Order: sequence, then structure tokens, then C-alpha cells
Amino acid sequence: MIKFLFNARPFRLGLAAVSSLSLLGAITATAQAQSRNKVVNVYSGRHYNTDKELYAQFTRQTGIKVNLIEGKDDAMIERLRREGANSPADVLVTVDAARLIRAQELNLFRPINSAALKRDVPANLRDPNGHWFALTRRARPVMVNPAQVNPSLIRTYGDLTRAELKGKLCMRDRSSVYSQSLTADVLQRAGKATTERWLKGMVANVKQPFFTSDTTMVRAVGQGDCGATVANTYYLARLLTSDNATDKANARKVKVVWVDPTHVNVTGGGVTRTSGNPEGARRLLEFLSSPTAGEGYAGANNEYPVKGWGNNPTLQSFGTFKATPVTIQQLGQRNREAVQLMQQGGWK
Repeated sequence: MIKFLFNARPFRLGLAAVSSLSLLGAITATAQAQSRNKVVNVYSGRHYNTDKELYAQFTRQTGIKVNLIEGKDDAMIERLRREGANSPADVLVTVDAARLIRAQELNLFRPINSAALKRDVPANLRDPNGHWFALTRRARPVMVNPAQVNPSLIRTYGDLTRAELKGKLCMRDRSSVYSQSLTADVLQRAGKATTERWLKGMVANVKQPFFTSDTTMVRAVGQGDCGATVANTYYLARLLTSDNATDKANARKVKVVWVDPTHVNVTGGGVTRTSGNPEGARRLLEFLSSPTAGEGYAGANNEYPVKGWGNNPTLQSFGTFKATPVTIQQLGQRNREAVQLMQQGGWK
């Protein structure tokens, strides 16, 4: 007869212990999930202290903590791509249509369905399938020094080819996404042949070399080194509100010319494909795009909210504009072709 080497009682205790461990594991997993739902990790190309105050306000309203990781826009996209399924990010915030489309093409966003986002973000400023949504608008008008260039000469971006601007026009370099999106805008509205002619005529007027910064470019216009440029309004707004007396004095010499229509780009964000807390991420995007919080998010960098003109007194002093009918999605989709045409047209 075979004898068992253990009795029944210890065996039953072993089963009880296993059950207890399983229950403990389930409780721990539930607690971890609940804890995870109280945190949203944000990868952001923005780096403004006022953003952090808005995130703190979101936490006070919802109980959801925001962990913010800031860096260059392209670096944040690459980091998210490289991390893959192991990424802790729940939200990606980046600047410019081209970057939003690139992130979407890399499958970094998950589509979300939000009545609040559809209500607060105009259709032309969001992905039709809910992958990303604009959070602020960035207008890029012409700026002139009236002592160098008569503002009445310029009514459209096409007027940048006028003979009167020969050697007086300063532009951002080709590698800038701002320049690329401006060209994509012209391409979408006017077609390839007209864009090629525009590029050739505009580049012929550029005072070399091309600039690598909007700030130095706007300064050059104020100082009279350039007669005209195309720049985002928030760069001029920063100089006008600067503590540097020289910058402020030079900025006052710069006049904003609202061409009809004016190119507009965005800061935008979306819920990441691998988010562990998509519900919290969606709520954060809804908060940032809402009329109240969105006003502050735009104001952090002297940008425009996604609707209306906001209450920024510096921006209000520039007047209002009519935006081009081109959607943010179209800007991103035409980026590669625009860059090719810029290169062929001699845009350095």
C-alpha cells in the first residue's frame, strides 16, 4: 500500500493560502488600476509656467493629477514612438499641423469620441476621426516697418512678390514648420503652378540669409534692418510686453498687416494609443479646450483660443483677421509636397 507523505490538513491549508494570495493579487491590481486612473501623464512641446497652473486647476476640479514631461516637439514624438507599448504617456501636446499629422501617421494617437470636444473645437481645427484636437490658434500675418514698407502695398501673401519689397523682405528658413505650413496653405488654396510662381517671386525679394528664429526676425523689422516679414503674432506680443526697453521700443515700430485670408496654425493634442488612462486623458483635453480654461491655455503664450479672439489686450490691439479656409488636416497632409516646392524654389 502506498502511503501519502503528507496529511489532508496541511493540503487544505495550502489551498486556502493560494486562494488568499489570489484575492490579495486581485485587490492589489484593482487598487493599482484605481490609482492609475487618478494620474494623466502628458508629453508636451509647450513649456510655460501658466500651463502648470492650469493643470493644477484641472487636478483641483477632478482629483486627477497631471505628470508633465516637457521637451522639443519632435523629440517628444520620437520618444513616444520609440517607447511603443511601454510608453507611460496618456496625452501628447505638440505644435503645428505637420507634427500632429506625423504623430497620427505613426499611429501614436487613439481616436476618441467626445461631445464636448466636438462642441468646443471647430471642425476645421480637429481630426475628422477624433485622433487630435486643436487647443489654441496661432496666426501668422505679415508684419512691416512702415518707415521701410508701405503697409497698403500688402493685401495678400501674393503681394510678397511685389518689386517694392526687393531686398526688404525677411523670412524664416525652410526647415521651420511655420514656413512649411504657410507654403502648404498657399498650395492647398492656389494649386501647384501658382505656388511655384509665388515661391520664385517671393524668394527673389528675400534679404539673405533666411532667419532661424521669429524673434530675431521681428526684431530686425523693428530695427529697420528688414522692411517686412511673416511671423506668428505671439512673437511680437512677447516683445511688446518684454522687460527689455529696447525690445519694447523696437516692437512698437512693427505694424501687423492682416492679409486676406490669414494663415492659421495650432497647438494641438490627442490621447495616446497606449494610454493607460484614456478616460482621464480625454477629460484633460476637454478641460484645455473649454472656453474658460482654453482662454488661459492660449493666453500662456499670447495665442488665440480656438474660438473667438480672447481677452489678451496685446492681441486685441492687433485687430481681428479672417482665417484661410484650409483645415489643419490639409496643412499637415500637404507638408511634404510644400517642402519639395520650397526646395525647388530656392527657399533656403
